[in-house]
Amino acid sequence: MPDIILINSLPFETRVALLEAGQCGEIFIEREREPGILGNIYKGRVSRVLPGMQSAFIDLGLERTAFLYIREISPKDFSHLEESEELEIEAFEEKEKFPAKIENWLREGQEILVQVIREPIGEKGAQLTTHLTLPGRYLVYMPTSKHLGVSRKIEDEKERARLKNLLRQLKPDSSGGFILRTASQGIDEDQLAEEMHYLINFWKQIQERAKTQPAPSLVFSELPLELRVLREYLSSQTKEIIVDQPEVLTRVRDYLSRFAPQMLERVHLWQESEPLFEKYGVELELDRALEKRVWLKSGGFIIIDETEALTTIDVNTGKYVGKKSFEDTVFKTNLEASREIVSQLRLRNIGGIIIIDFIDMDKPKNRQKVLEALKEELKKDKAKSVVVRISEIGLTEMTRQRSEPSLAKKLCQSCPYCEGKGYIKSPRTICYEIYREIEKNRTELAEKRVKLYVNPMVAELLLGEEKRLVEMLREEHKIALEVLIRDNFHQEQYELVIEEESETGA
Repeated sequence: MPDIILINSLPFETRVALLEAGQCGEIFIEREREPGILGNIYKGRVSRVLPGMQSAFIDLGLERTAFLYIREISPKDFSHLEESEELEIEAFEEKEKFPAKIENWLREGQEILVQVIREPIGEKGAQLTTHLTLPGRYLVYMPTSKHLGVSRKIEDEKERARLKNLLRQLKPDSSGGFILRTASQGIDEDQLAEEMHYLINFWKQIQERAKTQPAPSLVFSELPLELRVLREYLSSQTKEIIVDQPEVLTRVRDYLSRFAPQMLERVHLWQESEPLFEKYGVELELDRALEKRVWLKSGGFIIIDETEALTTIDVNTGKYVGKKSFEDTVFKTNLEASREIVSQLRLRNIGGIIIIDFIDMDKPKNRQKVLEALKEELKKDKAKSVVVRISEIGLTEMTRQRSEPSLAKKLCQSCPYCEGKGYIKSPRTICYEIYREIEKNRTELAEKRVKLYVNPMVAELLLGEEKRLVEMLREEHKIALEVLIRDNFHQEQYELVIEEESETGA
């Protein structure tokens, strides 16, 4: 849990950083023109049912339709709580049944109340559920479920039993289900009853809104970013909450007054001339989080490659040469890397499938220690993860909950040169490509003066090391080729122009 929460707000963007022992643990960013929709509840319309995939497309009134799997449908007849990626709970009432076929439950044009459980990522649209949840500070309310649960992160058995009994006593009949969150440890009956009453009344307001609004439309919008982070991450360990805008400070104080009044004295307005994120080194961490190579203190490094399908992480000894033996050097590098990897996953908000290529270790006990260090570090991560053992070829497979785009996806775009490939053709490859193109059209170009417009890097080669290509065209095919520079040309772009005639190019 964070020691300090920093809230940097501008009219067009809000950023929240969590500091743990002086280091930036996680960063959250939301922009006015790209608002997040995770947790929002919509009155949608079924646009298409896909029996072959047991899923449906739902129109939410957004740019893209969203996706609804059968397992996320009709909470009156089943619950997916134990499979949920967002809620780590222990259900202590009977689990409901799973529906049969999606075509028995949905039809095109049908209106349906849904909640976003994963934002659009890449080419994939948002993912939805009809198992609605309303998160509070101490409780998660599930109006369409009968389940009661306690967070697994509450480990004290006496406290778990106390909370379970409180929940059973306070829960009104036919009110739905509840989960006691980690923050509920130590709360009294009055606090629990007050939040329960608030969430039940709030759900009634959403229902009324859904009845009167047309489909598709938004019926419930999540809290602003800074309040969501406070709800999810604020704990007794948090020493300071620093805000750099007075209006956001007011919003934060109002929220805490209602849900965590004991934390009000820890909220401060940043009034120094140096920007808040600069003072605490968050800007440097942001830049570092966009680099592929991350250096370790020992001199080793890790390489992080994030793709659409999965993320690969390669561990290297780098400058670290160790003192005892190669096995010892490799073990210490892997051990340090395991901690840094989790730190980077959290900082970069990387989810999905992750493959880690640790440096090969001969001793099984060393492999086990590295794996245990990785799992221990992951306990600090709020996102759910699953780690598989280190394989025979030294690869560790793991998954991490992904409900929104990573930091890189939010802050960056695909390179217009390589179009996301991560590489482009070299100038020499382009030179040879141009030669083949001209040779292919030699009949048309023979005995003519041709101007070749190219990128400066390609021109440098054609006029230098690869000058023989131009000479071969002149001597063998009688093509008078003039190489000209176009500063604004992409490295792979070129254009052939026949003097006083129509153009041809590639």
